[in-house]
Amino acid sequence: MPVSNPRTKAEADRQRRDLVSGEVMDEGRLIRFVAGPEGQVVPDLARKLPGRGMWVAASRASIDQAAKKGLFSRSAKAKLIAPVGLADQVESLLRAHLLAGLGLAKKAGSLISGFEKTASAIRDGKVAFLVEAADGADDGRGKLLGLVRHASPRPRLVGVFASDELGLALGLDNVIHLAFLAGQGAGHWSVDVERLAGFTPLLPERWREEP
Repeated sequence: MPVSNPRTKAEADRQRRDLVSGEVMDEGRLIRFVAGPEGQVVPDLARKLPGRGMWVAASRASIDQAAKKGLFSRSAKAKLIAPVGLADQVESLLRAHLLAGLGLAKKAGSLISGFEKTASAIRDGKVAFLVEAADGADDGRGKLLGLVRHASPRPRLVGVFASDELGLALGLDNVIHLAFLAGQGAGHWSVDVERLAGFTPLLPERWREEP
């Protein structure tokens, strides 16, 4: 079984073994599950629920396989029920967690909204993530992507949320363009971005990802 080599004790403390592959990896690449009070498998994205954790790689395929093969029960040494649509549940939780993270970033002053302000932040090299509404117009997005191509460091693009979802999370109207500024907050947010990528594309199919 592949085993990573942590460089520090702190890194070692954050490592867990994936139930499906047997690979030892950082918690940030995994989803924690616990046994619920009625014997059901419960996702624990915040990694705070009581009980022995069961860890599965953050992907739809891994969670589906763990449920299908009874790996949760095997790990817990008890009969557990993995609910139908467990991977969908995890995806929904990740989306909600990311939206909440945007709300926190707004309060912390790490999030910029609006085309002109977002464009300026990209030009200044301050942006870690360009968050574009999935239902936004192609024209504005195309202009910002043109700036992204020449930015250093180059922001990552996230387009999984509709404008109304972003507006609800931020308490704003007509949210189309967001710049998540580089910093510790963006670093934490990126962990769930990477995990969500295991469940759904980060960009709508109709978008052409720029080189």
